[in-house]
Amino acid sequence: MLYWLSNFSTGGGFFNLFQYITFRSGGAFFTALVFGFLFGRPLIDLLRRRQRHGQPIRTDGPETHLSTKAGTPTMGGVLILGALILSTLLWARLDNPYIWMLLFVTMAFGAIGFADDYAKVTKNTHAGVSGKTRLALGFAIAAVAALVAMWAHPAELTGQLAFPVFKNVLLDMGIFFIPFAMVVVVGAANAVNLTDGLDGLAIMPVMIAAATLGVIAYAVGRVDFTTYLDVHYVPGTGEILIFTAGLIGGGLGFLWYNAPPAAVFMGDTGSLALGGALGAIAVAIKHELVLGIVGGLFVVEALSVIVQVLYFKRTGKRVFLMAPIHHHFEKRGWAEPQIVIRFWIISLILALIGLATLKLR
Repeated sequence: MLYWLSNFSTGGGFFNLFQYITFRSGGAFFTALVFGFLFGRPLIDLLRRRQRHGQPIRTDGPETHLSTKAGTPTMGGVLILGALILSTLLWARLDNPYIWMLLFVTMAFGAIGFADDYAKVTKNTHAGVSGKTRLALGFAIAAVAALVAMWAHPAELTGQLAFPVFKNVLLDMGIFFIPFAMVVVVGAANAVNLTDGLDGLAIMPVMIAAATLGVIAYAVGRVDFTTYLDVHYVPGTGEILIFTAGLIGGGLGFLWYNAPPAAVFMGDTGSLALGGALGAIAVAIKHELVLGIVGGLFVVEALSVIVQVLYFKRTGKRVFLMAPIHHHFEKRGWAEPQIVIRFWIISLILALIGLATLKLR
C-alpha cells in the first residue's frame, strides 16, 4: 500500500525510497516486530482468560511436559499472522499476484489451524478437526495456490520443475506440476506442525528458512542477479522479500513470549499457516527442491513420524523412543533448551547449504 507514495517522488527525495524493495522490507520487518511487542501481552492475557486449562498436554508424552507446560495457552500464532498480514498489506505492492497467493495460503491454513486449536481447547481434548478434513482442506488451498503460480510464472517456466546446482535443467511436468505443488505446500505445512513441540523449536527454523527463501526470491526476481548466478528469472518474486521480512519480524515478536518457559504456544494456528507459507514461497520462486534442503529439519521431523508409524504397524516395535524426533531426544535425557538450540544450529547450517545452491552451478 505504501508503495504508492513513490508516485509523489519527483526525481528523488524521501518518497522515492518506497520504490525500493529493500527499504520496504525493512519497513515490513519493523512494523511486524512492533506489532508483536505491542499486542503480545494483551493477546496472551486474553487467551489465558478464554482458555481455562490452556493447551491440552499429551499424557503419553514426556513426563516433564505435564508439570512445565500445563495451563499454557495456545493460538499464539494469531500474533504472528496479525503482524505478518498487516506489514505485508502496508509495505508490499498489492498488484503483485505472488503476494496475494501467499496471503491466501497463510490465512487459509491459519483458519484450519485456528479451528483445530479452538476445538481442542473448548473440549479440553487432543481431538480437534479430523486429520482427513485438515488434509482435504489443505490440498484444496494448495491447488488454488498452484494454479495461481502457474498463471503468474513466465511461459517458459510454467509447469516446469527446476533443479538446484544443475544449469538450465528443467523437467516439464505439465499439468502434473499442480499435484506436485500441492504436495509441497501441504507437506511443508504439516512438517512445521509436527516440529512445533518444544518452546521456540519451530519458530526460529521457520524464520531462518523464510530469510533464506526471501533472499532467493529477491535474487530470482532481478534479471541482473539471475544472469550473474545463472538461475531462472521469475519476474515479480522480489516482492516476496517483504512478506518474509514481515514473517521474521512477527516471529521475533512471538519468540519474545515463546522463549523457554513459553507464555504462549503458537498452536496449529501458527504452525500450519507458516509451514504452508514456506511451501507456497518455494513454489512461487521455482525452488521447491531447495526447500527440502533449507527446511531439512522439518523434513527429518516429518520422516521420523512416518518411519515410526510404518515400522510399528509392521513389527510392533518402535525405531525412536517417541516421535517426532525431538521427543526422542527428550526421552534420552536431553534438556529442552539443549534440543532447541542444537536444532536451531542445524537449521542454520541447512539454510546456508540451500543458499549456496544459488552459486554452485
